[in-house]
Amino acid sequence: MIRRLPALLLGFSLLLPGLLAALAAPKSPNVVFFLIDDLGYMDIGAYNPDSFYETPNCDRIAAAGCRFTSGYAANPVCSPTRYSIMTGRHPSRPDATNFFSGRRGGRFRPAPLHDRMDLEEDTLAEAFREAGYATCFAGKWHLGPTPEFWPTKQGFEVNLGGHSRGMPRSFFSPYHNPRLPDGPRGEHLPERLARDSIKFIASNKNRPFLLYLSFYSVHTPLQGKADLVAKYRKKAATLPAPDEHPEFGPEEQVWQSGRAKVSTRKVRIRQRHAVYAAMMESMDSAVGQVLDALDQNDLTENTIVIFMSDNGGLSTSEGSPTSNLPLRGGKGWLYEGGIREPYMIAAPGLTRPGSVCHHPVISTDFYPTLLALAGLPAKPGQHLDGQSLVPLLKDPDTTLPRKSLHWHYPHYSNQGGFPGGAIRQGDYKLIERLEDGRVHLYNLKEDIGEKTDLAGKNPERVKSMRGDLHAWYRKVDAKFLQPKQPAGPMPWKP
Repeated sequence: MIRRLPALLLGFSLLLPGLLAALAAPKSPNVVFFLIDDLGYMDIGAYNPDSFYETPNCDRIAAAGCRFTSGYAANPVCSPTRYSIMTGRHPSRPDATNFFSGRRGGRFRPAPLHDRMDLEEDTLAEAFREAGYATCFAGKWHLGPTPEFWPTKQGFEVNLGGHSRGMPRSFFSPYHNPRLPDGPRGEHLPERLARDSIKFIASNKNRPFLLYLSFYSVHTPLQGKADLVAKYRKKAATLPAPDEHPEFGPEEQVWQSGRAKVSTRKVRIRQRHAVYAAMMESMDSAVGQVLDALDQNDLTENTIVIFMSDNGGLSTSEGSPTSNLPLRGGKGWLYEGGIREPYMIAAPGLTRPGSVCHHPVISTDFYPTLLALAGLPAKPGQHLDGQSLVPLLKDPDTTLPRKSLHWHYPHYSNQGGFPGGAIRQGDYKLIERLEDGRVHLYNLKEDIGEKTDLAGKNPERVKSMRGDLHAWYRKVDAKFLQPKQPAGPMPWKP
């Protein structure tokens, strides 16, 4: 044994550098992705210091990382944008262009709708799970009609609430959710999701993890904790009286269902809804609890935090709880109020705290960005429509080699929005109506509220941008409106 000792020591000495290198190797970064439902661009303090709502914890993410001022959802409603985040593909490619139970008609029938995220998609969660990450989904899924399309079939090991139905019957237990056991009667859903997410973090703090916390807040039903509702009613009472500063204005023109007649859809123009404000504070508090858990487990410096909304704030229907001004429209509309979102990324060691980027980015960009930040190989055959934002995170003043962003919504929204497509190039945005082919052109730098239509004065720009939009339609095999009957009026086709 004594004679073998030198040989053993020699062997150990040869292994030692590798062991030390393994011990010194940094742990792969964790990812926490906060997706908020129906949150408006102007709802949080980081984007609107005058917001009626109080969001100190959401603002912590902006203070720690990069805030994008032209961050977009791929669609003005929920399921398509969620699809784009998970796949890095534009939802028009699989015809997933409306929320997955949306079949509303209007002057014409809507385009065909594919109402599931196919299992053949190589999702963001699958990419991280293949790399050895623990993966957890919590909250609203709305990406498939039956259990074979739920989160555990799409790369998530843990599913806390994700199922077919979009929203819970109540934000207070009992939830009637097949993937989220009811808590004590009256338990609040945002608190429950935060608590279960924190348990996942604590149990996986020694291995890399992806936590995708997809809040049901601040979607309807409009329900808030009683003490917070009372707090904001008191706060609203200190604001100027509605007769001096009206809460609503007749803003948008919409087709009345089935008739070629124009009506108006009122839009909320003031933030003062006490129940919505209470829901905002509860969501913000839950975000803060998860951020605190990262601190308490010494994980903050090795965790990438993403914050995003799936579409614009609800301003034209279902209680119209928030105002997106100065942005025009809201959820369900192709105007900026429907697609421009709070969009923040904090990547410790890369992003400069409190930095701001004005370059246009979109929800398909998260997939390649997160792969790059985690040191994982890109999947260009999957995330076809996304680009890595790492260059912008390093230098917010740089640009990406991308000419255009595109949108396609061939449906009649529940919120009054018209079927249409849109393209942004530089400061200019063109919207094309799919009922009759009319186009509108806006300079977003000079007119963020899209009040002044420049189409008539810029025919060459309109022709060029419209041509690029139509080329993109063909590239993604976009589908369009259909006649209600063979003998009826035919919708316009590009």
